[in-house]
Amino acid sequence: MNRRKGILLVITGAIFWGIGGTVAKKLFQQYQIDVNWMVTIRLLIAGFLLLTVQFFGKDRSQILGVWKTRRIAIHLVIFGLLGMLAVQYTYMASIKHGNAAVATLLQYLAPVMIIVYLLFRKQTVLTRNDLLTVLLALVGCFFLLTNGSISQLSVPTLAIVWGVLSGIALAFYTLYAVPLLKQYDSLVIVGWAMIIGGIALSFIHPPWQIDFKSLTLEAYSYLVFVIIFGTMLAFWFYIESLQSLSPKESSLLGSIEPLAAVLTTVFWLKEPFGFFQWVGTVCIIGMILILALGKDSSSKTNQLSDNEKPLRVS
Repeated sequence: MNRRKGILLVITGAIFWGIGGTVAKKLFQQYQIDVNWMVTIRLLIAGFLLLTVQFFGKDRSQILGVWKTRRIAIHLVIFGLLGMLAVQYTYMASIKHGNAAVATLLQYLAPVMIIVYLLFRKQTVLTRNDLLTVLLALVGCFFLLTNGSISQLSVPTLAIVWGVLSGIALAFYTLYAVPLLKQYDSLVIVGWAMIIGGIALSFIHPPWQIDFKSLTLEAYSYLVFVIIFGTMLAFWFYIESLQSLSPKESSLLGSIEPLAAVLTTVFWLKEPFGFFQWVGTVCIIGMILILALGKDSSSKTNQLSDNEKPLRVS
């Protein structure tokens, strides 16, 4: 029963993540919601809710305990600004200028970027799986962004730029979080990182600076979905699934996220998606599955063990 519950939780969370990006695109498209405001409100509310879950469900002393050591506090602030905020902003900007399907798939190039980074640092050796994943990523990106045409792009240039930056930010986010995760629960680290990022962006676009009267009930329902279901519940469900599933199993089942983003973008928002873009999507999802199923690489860096909780963000 616990295993079935874990599988249900991670699949539900992944679907929420995937659909959340598409719903955000609907808000940008139909209601002209500002990206800065969306990211600010999403981070502040979701971060507060995650810390609330930690307060009532786990070791509440960690919530303030993470700030008692100066080194850890500085590490957390950097993670919140250059990790969490960077990932969230670039991802949402890519959705605004393109669509959730392309933004999500480009963000999922982060593992390949990590492989390349570790190779340059000589902290890992190149394996057959690494070569295959890099090849699939390159082929997948080519078809996804060009739809098979060398002469023109099928996706707006700004969407590609923000999407690639999102992948780079996610790679940094993943690597930089490892020492923090070894000492504190994921809910504490991600919750505070979201609040830090939200507060920082508030100086650019305060969350109260929006014409709330212009938003319809439908718009508010979309906002609730993006913040509660597409962010807070999605992450919480993923973490809870790790109580009965291994990180590898959760990562594998979590690959449903880009598929959910693609399907909702195509069939709900009616965004055009060519044949070769589907081929590119299959390549990138194949890359994700190989990474999830493959054996651990011989890295010399501090990596998460099978018992530690990996971070997810979308």
